[in-house]
Amino acid sequence: MSYLNPVRHITFDAHDPYALAQFWSALTGYALEDSAPEDDEVLITSNQTGVPGLLFLRVPDVKQGKNRVHLDIQPPSGTRDAEVERMVSLGASVIDDRRTEDGLGWVVMTDPEGNEFCVERSAVERGLVEPM
Repeated sequence: MSYLNPVRHITFDAHDPYALAQFWSALTGYALEDSAPEDDEVLITSNQTGVPGLLFLRVPDVKQGKNRVHLDIQPPSGTRDAEVERMVSLGASVIDDRRTEDGLGWVVMTDPEGNEFCVERSAVERGLVEPM
């Protein structure tokens, strides 16, 4: 019997779902599903069975306080530090740098609407995959 991940989507509240979906699409490589800038719901998917999509829903209220749930990003290639720089160039902000002198740790960032996420060492840095 095969396992079916019960998590279908991870959902973000957003003032501009389309713009936020574009940011996360660039960050993750997930495909932007058929949508338009004025849509109230925008989905990006990995196109892999069992991998949750990221769904962005338009809401009127402003984000308040720290997220109770966040994503931990492990870059599949390259380095954590290069990925942090790439994410900043996409519009993310660093809010807490927890990297350590021994190369461990993570960086806490926010997307353009203030949703927190962490960037950990890459799969290459962890020895999980061979460098390209």
